[in-house]
This record gives sequence, structure tokens and C-alpha cells, in this order.
Amino acid sequence: MGEHDIYDTSDPATMRRFTRQIINDIRAAEHMIQNEMFETGIRRIGAEQELFLVNERWHPSPVAMEILEANTDPRLVSELTRFNLEFNLDPLEFKGDCLSTLHSDIDDGLEYIRGLARQVNAEVALVGILPTIHSSDLRIENMAPMERYHALNDMIMELMGGTAQYRIGGVDELFYQHDNIMVEGCNSSFQTHFQVTPDEFAHYYNVAQLIAAPVLAASTNSPTLFGKRLWRETRIALFQQAIDTRSSNLYLRDMSPRVHFGSEWVNSSVLELYREDLVRFRVIMTSDFDNPFDSLENGIAPRLRALQLHNGTVYRWNRACYGITNGKPHLRIENRILPSGPSVIDEVANSAFWFGLEDGLANRHEDIRPLLVFDDVRSNFIAAAREGLSAEVNWIDGKMWPVAELIRTELLPIAREGLERNNIDESDIDRYLSVIDERVASRMTGSQWQLASLSKMKTAGSSRSQRLDTLVSKMVAFQKEGKAGHLWDIADTIDESVSKAPGLRVEHYMSTDLYTVHEDELIELVAVLMDWKNIRHVLIENKDHSLVGIVTHRAILRYLAASKTSGSDKDEPVSDVMTVDPIFISPETSTRQAISLMREHKVGALPVVRDGQLVGIVTETDFSRMASRMLDESLGQDQ
Repeated sequence: MGEHDIYDTSDPATMRRFTRQIINDIRAAEHMIQNEMFETGIRRIGAEQELFLVNERWHPSPVAMEILEANTDPRLVSELTRFNLEFNLDPLEFKGDCLSTLHSDIDDGLEYIRGLARQVNAEVALVGILPTIHSSDLRIENMAPMERYHALNDMIMELMGGTAQYRIGGVDELFYQHDNIMVEGCNSSFQTHFQVTPDEFAHYYNVAQLIAAPVLAASTNSPTLFGKRLWRETRIALFQQAIDTRSSNLYLRDMSPRVHFGSEWVNSSVLELYREDLVRFRVIMTSDFDNPFDSLENGIAPRLRALQLHNGTVYRWNRACYGITNGKPHLRIENRILPSGPSVIDEVANSAFWFGLEDGLANRHEDIRPLLVFDDVRSNFIAAAREGLSAEVNWIDGKMWPVAELIRTELLPIAREGLERNNIDESDIDRYLSVIDERVASRMTGSQWQLASLSKMKTAGSSRSQRLDTLVSKMVAFQKEGKAGHLWDIADTIDESVSKAPGLRVEHYMSTDLYTVHEDELIELVAVLMDWKNIRHVLIENKDHSLVGIVTHRAILRYLAASKTSGSDKDEPVSDVMTVDPIFISPETSTRQAISLMREHKVGALPVVRDGQLVGIVTETDFSRMASRMLDESLGQDQ
């Protein structure tokens, strides 16, 4: 979002004036198209590098504002959260060594940002979703202090009714709710831009829609959120739900969410998208604006600020962008599907694949609309996001292809054609397309590397928090080396830096795989549960998953002893032996506070509750393991 002086739409009159201005901007764009005022005869590419900032424990570090205070490069800008930043790369002509130049520009930018980050004890991480992000990182205090973000949050949450609901299923399942839009900050992308003329926009945009699925399948790098294994590119589902303002009745109307792929091919003009987004999606922010026709009368390309601001609150995965270069207006297709990382060479390879396919397929086919129904294109995109390289997609030849085979057999040669047609250096074509080919052949996307590493470390024995911390630690180290992600060694042991920095909050190590019973169930069920699962505490919840009690192994022993003495064989309920209304903590509780509470109340376990619902448990065993690990490390250092 480029506009800083923005306002919400709480004043209806202001909203109506701004809506009129969007209409005027669309009419001005139509006038410029009809009068051939847009730049032609040149093809440019561009990119935006989003990134995470992490601390010495590999968790989100909310130091973006401190970094920006020290920054002298206007291309480095804020993002929604205090632990994200964005670096806007300079546009390049699509020819010659543009790909290797893009690579160098990203490297230089990241080295500059890393230098600033080191001054505040932070590191840079390139990944679609940061594995170590926790719910407590998403509090409103971590939102960047820009008016536009807070206004957007207020309007989106008002439309949502105050709470956002998230439900994503994969190997694990995520059921989550949050009271602000900060969940959007879990996402980090590498956005690419491809300049087109108004006459060719519709065709190239349709090609961008067609190739979204295979490009995404080859590039996935966001397989987890809050430690749960979800989609291969979980960003796609998460971002849509983070800004989804529809109520249940609007789902029944088939109304699109504000983050969407589209519902049909573009027939002839970019104006179709601008008009659709205005009539489909309510204006939620306004800004100061100028009359675009005043600028046109003075021979100046209008900024179309109202249109651009509204366009920035409707998140198509392939988005139409208007810009001005050297006083000349132009159109771009912005590809928002690619995740950040896993390394810079991967990002440039993903871009080269997309750029080449855009031009190669557009040149091969005069019109792709008759070749595939749009519903299949959209289904392909969701399948790629869910399954990555394991997906199967419908293609324009009428066949159902395993996407990995389609990429290697059909699409890489077309991408090469597109790059060669624009006189891209042969060495760059070979270098970057070979990354895609080798990655797809090995099936080692960034997502697969993360999942394989987590599985390997779990087999070796470790806590989930340690595994996730190690994942980010290894990721950052490999990114500095510059190797493509498919060449990274699988992380199979816990990183030493992780063990030396135990989590400071309960959410970093609490158990979330809980065995619970209801208060009216049989006491013997609790006894056998403890025996079978080798646990000493069982939590008691009601039908709403609210904590109502806890049963300890001591309580069960006392009950069994009393039953044996009395000879009683009644089917008594758990409520007879449970501790009612036990002491509990929140996920954000510090380790020190949790230990203090255990000592004060002489208990061996603390249930963890968020918003009235049971989410986890920490026990004295967890703290003993942590202390043992720290002692082992201390003794190792002394030897």
C-alpha cells in the first residue's frame, strides 16, 4: 500500500465523494487507453522483496521501525507488522542480463538490510510463513504505527463483526480466531511485475491466470502455521481468510472474498478488472485526491490515486497495476502468488520461469480462453496451493497432467522460448531454469525441505518448539550461503543456538496434543488413560472446550485405594475426584511466571487457556527437561 494519508469511511459523505473519484479515475484510464497515451515499445520487469525480521531465538523481532529510522534507502519501506519489511527493486528492461542483475540487486538490498538489522540484534529470514510465529506475536501492538494499517484493520474487523475465523486443513488442522488483521503479517511474498501494453493486457493477464498453478506448485515455501502442517502453500488460504469480510449469507450468494483468484477470463481490457473491483467490493478507505482530467488537460499523466488506493484493498493473486515512468503511464501485471525464499536464486528462478511462460505461452497461443474453462484454471490454482508438486491439473491440451511432469515436459521449454524471444542472456536462462528443473525433479521445494526437516528432527527426539526454532536457524544460515533450496541438507539435529535459548513464553513449549475427558465420564476412564498414555494429569473440559477441572494421578490413587477399602464398585463420574476451577495460565505467560505459580500453589501442571478455551498444558516434566538440557550445555562448555 503506497498511500500514507488515508482515512476510513466512517463518514458516508466522504465515502461517496471518494467513490465518485474512483469512477472518474476509471474514466480517465479509459480515456488514456482510447487516446493511446500508455507507454508501448518497451517491456520492463520488477519485483518486491518481503521479509521477516527474527531475533537471536529465531522468533519474530518487532524492530522494523528502528531499522527504518536508520535507513537511507527509499526503496526499503514498512509492512503491516513491526517484524516485516519490504524492499522494492528498481525496474529493469526485460532483455540481456536483467535476471542476473535482478539477482545482484536483491543480494545487495538484503546485505544492506542485514547490516541495519544487526544493529538491533536481528536477522533477516526469507520464507512464505515464518515457522516460529506465535499467536502472541499478532497482537495489535506489533502493527506498524501507520495510519493506513490501523484504518484498514478497523474497517476490515468491523465488516467481519470483530472476529476473524480461520479454518485450514492439511496433515494437521487449524481452527483459530483472532481479533485483528495481523494474521496477514504471517505472510511474506516475492512479488513480480511484468509490463504490458493496454492492447495486450487481456491476453497476457489470462496467461498469467493459466500459469499460476504450475508456477506456484514449483515454488511452494509455506507449509506450516503455528507448528501445524497445512497446505504446501498455506499463504494462499491464510491470506484469503485474513481479509475475508463475507458473512455466511454472502457465501451463499457466491460473493468473492477480497483476496481472490478471479471468476472469469478477461475479455478485452484492464478496465474490466477495475470496474469489477469497484462494484463488487465496498470502499473501505479514502484519501485526498486530484481530478485526473485536470492533469490530462495540462498534458500530465494523472496519478489515479483513488483507483490505486481502492485497488490496493482488493487482493487479486494476479493484480492489474497502473504506474508512471518518466512521465509516461504504463500497465503491469503483478504476480502475488510467489512466496519469499527459500533463497535469492530460488526467487529469481521462480521469476524467470514466470516471465518466460508469460511471454512464451502468449506468443504460442493467440487466445487461450477457448482452450480451458476458467473454473478449471481456478481449481488448478487451489490444487497447487494444497498439494504442491503432487497436484494434478487440467491443461489446455485437454489432458489431466501431474503438475511436475507438465512443468518438466511442456512448460520449461516454453519458458525458455519466451526468455530467448526477449534476448535474455543464454547463461542466465540456463542458470535459472535449471534451478526449476532440478527442484521439480527432486521434488525438493522449500515446503518439502521444511516438512522433511521437521519429520527428521521429530524422529531424533525433540520438542516442537526446538524443531521450529532449528528450522529457521538453518534456513537463515543457508540463505546467507546463497545455495538453491533443493541443495540444502535436511535439518536432522537440533541447532546448538536453539538449545542455548529456551523459549521465554509458555506457548513455545506447551503440549497441545491433549487427552481430555468430560466431568460426567467414568473415573476408570481417566485411570486407564493415565496408564496407557503414561501421563500424570488429565484435563476436564465441557462441551464448549472450556476448562472445568483437572485430575492428578494422586487423586486417582486415593480414589482407587478408597474403593478397594470400601469394596465399592460404582460407576462414579470424574467430577467426584477432579480439582474444580484449577489454576491456569495463558500461552503468553512467561516461563518464570509459570514456575512461580507451580511453586506457590504446589501443583505439577498448569492448563493453558486462551479466550476461555483450553489450548494446552505445561507440566513440571517440561521444566525438568529444559533445566536438564541447559545443564548439559553448561557442562559441555566447561569441558
